[in-house]
Amino acid sequence: MRKKATIQDVSNLAGVSVGTVSRFINGYSVKDGNKKAIQSAIDALDYNVNTLAKGLKLNRTFTIGLLFPSLNDIFVTEVMDGVESVLETVEYSSIVAGSNNSLEVERRKIEVFNAKRVDGVIMMPVSDQSAENIKLLSEDIPLVLIDRRVPNLSINYVTCKNEQGAYEGVIELINNGHDSIGLILGPDDVYTARERKKGYLRALEEFGIPVREELIETGKYQKDGGLENIQQLMQLDKRPTAVFASNFEMTMSAIKYFMKNGITIGDDISLLGYDNIDVFQMLSPTIFTIEQPMEEIGIESAHMILNKIKNPDLVNKNVVLPTRLVPGNSIKKIK
Repeated sequence: MRKKATIQDVSNLAGVSVGTVSRFINGYSVKDGNKKAIQSAIDALDYNVNTLAKGLKLNRTFTIGLLFPSLNDIFVTEVMDGVESVLETVEYSSIVAGSNNSLEVERRKIEVFNAKRVDGVIMMPVSDQSAENIKLLSEDIPLVLIDRRVPNLSINYVTCKNEQGAYEGVIELINNGHDSIGLILGPDDVYTARERKKGYLRALEEFGIPVREELIETGKYQKDGGLENIQQLMQLDKRPTAVFASNFEMTMSAIKYFMKNGITIGDDISLLGYDNIDVFQMLSPTIFTIEQPMEEIGIESAHMILNKIKNPDLVNKNVVLPTRLVPGNSIKKIK
């Protein structure tokens, strides 16, 4: 049976002191050359850090709580991939929880994180009302909010330019001759929904297009959440020539409705979607979408929470990432 490698073995093979190895293992800065030598030695010796012992010494659990409104969401999946890609490099693990878009469930999950003594939490809040739940998180547990901001809270955030992305997308529709544009939104108490609506309204105002309130439908950010909304739009006497579906699930709902009812996208109706998912580029026609860097959101939030754990006195930071338009054939030029 092979003898289990020790930190001294790693030190000897890497040609550095035990203290330097310890600093590297505990996530502190070391010289790039030493970093490479230590990692090579760890790999060669198949050295496993005793996380429990390390945690007791540093008063840490080396776990991060991840809390999302839904786990059945491509946005969340991509964000988690980004988070995990960072955590695995520093031997942190995650506890993943979903709130099922319920404030009560969200509250219970936060209480679980408190009980588990996680070192930090990355959270996508249900709505503005999540503020009361956030206050329940232990004061010594750092928090990063992603995607959705919550009013009147000084917290670390990672989000995107939601208003600007929506504005640019709607301008694309207008430039193709559309002045009757339906909008499917999430709930009014969700930050991203409000921001995307602002972008839609700003584009209409810039071109002097009157706002028709019947063209703005509010639904839910969940599976099939936009089906009823798209149906309402398409049953109007003066139905829109184009629809802006403002998240992935709502875009999928619109596509399902159009296909089921024999409405040809890019011919009978123009569609602007949100989130550049591979399947949108495999459809015929391909879907013109607004892309947000989902994995980058996860990466940025993971680095942010780890920095806050190491340096609790760091000033809270807000990161706003750009969106971009991904061309497709789902928008028809009508004028």
